[in-house]
Amino acid sequence: MKAKYEVADVFRMYGEEYKKSHAMSEEQRKVMAAIMACRTAQLGGHQEVCDNCGTIRNSYNSCRNRHCPKCQTMTKEEWLDKRRTELLPCGYFHIVFTIPHVLNQLIRDNQRILLGCLFAAVKQTLFIFADDPQWKLEGKPGILAILHTWSQVLIQHFHIHCLVPAGVLSHDKTKWIKSNDKFLFRVESLAKEFKKQYLTRIKKEWDKLTLPPNSDELMKEAWSKTWIVFAKKPFSGPEQVLTYLGRYTHRIAISNHRIKAVDNNEVTFTYKARSDENKTKTMTLNAMEFIRRFLLHVLPSRFMKIRYYGFLANSNKKKSIPLIRRLIGKDMDIQVFLNETIEEKVLRLTGHDILQCPNCKNGRMVSLGIPPALNSS
Repeated sequence: MKAKYEVADVFRMYGEEYKKSHAMSEEQRKVMAAIMACRTAQLGGHQEVCDNCGTIRNSYNSCRNRHCPKCQTMTKEEWLDKRRTELLPCGYFHIVFTIPHVLNQLIRDNQRILLGCLFAAVKQTLFIFADDPQWKLEGKPGILAILHTWSQVLIQHFHIHCLVPAGVLSHDKTKWIKSNDKFLFRVESLAKEFKKQYLTRIKKEWDKLTLPPNSDELMKEAWSKTWIVFAKKPFSGPEQVLTYLGRYTHRIAISNHRIKAVDNNEVTFTYKARSDENKTKTMTLNAMEFIRRFLLHVLPSRFMKIRYYGFLANSNKKKSIPLIRRLIGKDMDIQVFLNETIEEKVLRLTGHDILQCPNCKNGRMVSLGIPPALNSS
């Protein structure tokens, strides 16, 4: 059987060497420790026994760190279940705002401030366009914005994915104003406004930033570049929206299944080559470089990577979503699973019954509690 490798294996094999030779933030150290401890006796757990054949197994706790490859599936599904209740009976657009790489160092040295500015610039850009008469909307949009910081080969690539319903709520909240079916706004115009919004915000924060020696030249180059905003075709229905959400929201820099080998101070992993028709290829990096690239994408503590604006903002959506559904006048037929247990959710998503005895296949695993050996406290 082919061996399976994990980010945790890389950390266990080469993490101590990396710590000795590289400067690390406290948050990066915490992430490394959490990933190595995840689902091991270090975090404690409980024992289960089969009520048919008596087989005993250990079940260890998860670290639940948002950068851990093992801990995102259930977190994602729980989050998706909540978003199901907020879908609207309309089209949705997927818009991606990307920062040119010339600003990577500046952002890397000032993540909390400049990633916050990135969200603010995206929000303001979409708000300006939604209120501009030339786009025949003039109302409040809804925005779900998701930050990604990586490329397929783990280098820094700062961009925000936005999910935007195809219409706006009028300012007096009496009408739903539907957008064009094929596009929301002209992407070239969005990109120009986005560039202005973001670079202007950087200048306002200039005195608070840690600046590289060539910071002025970097800003001049950023102003001279053509920025990119990409818009995909609108989704045709709510199930497509949920598929999109599941694909992008709780993704981390690299998932375990992409790691194919860890040996001889090297890590080999797969990636999709965007410049070559998305073909799947492999890359091998020195273990120190792999760890460095992975840790580049550790976000500041408590920094929110998913944010909601307009009528989807947390302070608005409880009232605005039922209102917009009434204004659109269409029923929603979306199945929700808010009251599922973890066991029921895993069975629905994977077809695997986690309480079935792995030995006899007939019995059910019943908790024996937490024996001292599994209790990390």
